[in-house]
Order: sequence, then C-alpha cells, then structure tokens
Amino acid sequence: MPRKSETSISQERMGIRLSSHEKLCAERMKNIQESINELKKEVKSLRQDVSKGKGAISVLVFLGTLVIGCIGFFQFK
Repeated sequence: MPRKSETSISQERMGIRLSSHEKLCAERMKNIQESINELKKEVKSLRQDVSKGKGAISVLVFLGTLVIGCIGFFQFK
C-alpha cells in the first residue's frame, strides 16, 4: 500500500477544516437571514401602527377644529 505524503495529508486536513468552516459560516448566514426577515416583518408592523396613529391624530385635530369653530361661532353671536 503506498504511503501518503505529508502534503496530501495536510491537504486533506485543510479540506476538512475548510468544510467545517463552511458549514459554520452557512449556519451563521442562515441565522442572519432569519433575523433580517424577522426585522422586516417588525418594521412593516410598526409602519402600519404609525400610519394608524397619524390617521387618528388627523381625525382628532379635524374634530377639534370643528368643535372650536362651532363654539367660536356661537360665542360671537
């Protein structure tokens, strides 16, 4: 049986190291992608909440303006 040279053994070990490193990096990338997707969903939800809040504030301002306008109209008469 031919004996493996030291360079082939070291190359095999390096290959094993690289493959385990690539697996680790792939797992990290998967976790990062999942986190990014969760953040996108949260941002979308927060935007909707802010839009609802802006709408509610504009309605309250409009109603307040109507009420103050009516009070002012009846006070001056």
